[in-house]
Amino acid sequence: MASTGAAGSDSRRLLPGHQNSHQMDKINGNSLKSTTAVSPFSLGADEFEEDTLIASQAPSQRIGGFERNAGSVSWGIFHSLKIVLLKSKLNVLIPCGFLAIIVNYLTGNHGWVFPLTLLGIIPLAERLGFSTEQLAFFTGPTVGGLLNATFGNATELIISIHALRSGKLRVVQQSLLGSILSNLLLVLGCAFFSGGITCGKTEQNFNKSGAVVSSGLLLMAVLGLLPPTVLHYTHSEVHSGKSGLALSRFSSCIMLVAYACYIYFELSSSRRRGEFSEVRVANLGDANNDENPEMSKWEAIAWLAILTVWISVLSDYLVDAIDGASQAWNIPVAFISVILLPIVGNAAEHASAVMFAMKDKLDLSLGVAIGSSTQMSMFGIPFCVVIGWMMGQPMDLNFHLFETASLLMTVLVVAFLLQDGTSNCLKGLMLFLCYLIVAASFYVHSDQDPDGKLFTSELSAAIIPSIKHKLCVD
Repeated sequence: MASTGAAGSDSRRLLPGHQNSHQMDKINGNSLKSTTAVSPFSLGADEFEEDTLIASQAPSQRIGGFERNAGSVSWGIFHSLKIVLLKSKLNVLIPCGFLAIIVNYLTGNHGWVFPLTLLGIIPLAERLGFSTEQLAFFTGPTVGGLLNATFGNATELIISIHALRSGKLRVVQQSLLGSILSNLLLVLGCAFFSGGITCGKTEQNFNKSGAVVSSGLLLMAVLGLLPPTVLHYTHSEVHSGKSGLALSRFSSCIMLVAYACYIYFELSSSRRRGEFSEVRVANLGDANNDENPEMSKWEAIAWLAILTVWISVLSDYLVDAIDGASQAWNIPVAFISVILLPIVGNAAEHASAVMFAMKDKLDLSLGVAIGSSTQMSMFGIPFCVVIGWMMGQPMDLNFHLFETASLLMTVLVVAFLLQDGTSNCLKGLMLFLCYLIVAASFYVHSDQDPDGKLFTSELSAAIIPSIKHKLCVD
């Protein structure tokens, strides 16, 4: 009878046959009664015939590095189309993307194009996360987590690159900042709150050491943003307008190196712990585990490419409609960039984090929310600075005083709440209420001073008259 599970590279070295099925049983941890191979002809006729019938009815199929029962999953193009296009209820919003393109060409009314594009991207972002999860079944847990974090942030990065190409640097900065704030406050807060309510526990526990490392990386990202901002607003640059940009590019390269070292450390640690083989056996060898891949590896990769291209097309219309939507709705561009865009991009992370917390898998919720924020701050922001450098755009780490202060306070609040390694409903409610305060702040924030000139003029208007008065008195 064909085996139902295998472990990593060991299963790939096995050849089909009765003897190899005993080897597969050893890998899966099943003890054998005898080390001597038993010939099928030594069994009773009825028993051998029954085994043959069962084997013929449920042939095994090798997928990736393991074997799976072909009777449980129907692989194929039509099956993957059905899974991707019909499984999620959010897919009813997919036509909104086509409507946005039609409205843009017929009327050019950005007040309608922007919300339609926004609604059209929501199901695509969710399906992108689903396809990433399917691909993660064929990798180890650490690589799978990195894939989830990377493609979970793909929507924000695509929108940022389109805005960067259009020269809308403030939209890039604010959308990246909003993604971090949304993950740290909204997503993590909802996960803590829903987990505390559903699991019926006073407190839920998570891995404190991993949370401390992520908090340190977030504080390092804030440290990278502070010097260019302070230099700009204190006018203490050696070369005005150039030193801050050069410092931003240098700091971005350092942050990318630090994030690469973090990734290398995580992958090395997972290999030493043997997570790849252990999790694969646990997830794929257990007949009672219903979390199985619903498509093959190459189908998942193909859908990732298709969804990324379609999101990129809609993001182009979305970026072009931001200014028109701001005027039509009478809403600040800062609120659209920091609050509305990240909520759409983080829809998949939000649902995943809440679902994991409700299943009392808080480490996975933290991996989604904190991991996504860490990647966006240590990779997404410096990556956009480097891409802007290649495009000839003066994208820097000067996120302005209001935005930088908001990020600093958010990171400090989250770091303090994570330091004891526990969560409860109150902590989740606190984070959610903090997000409401931040959202309201950006709603009344007018970004009329992109160059910092208003700050200088107001400072001069306040100081120069007092100096003149003092000189006249003396």
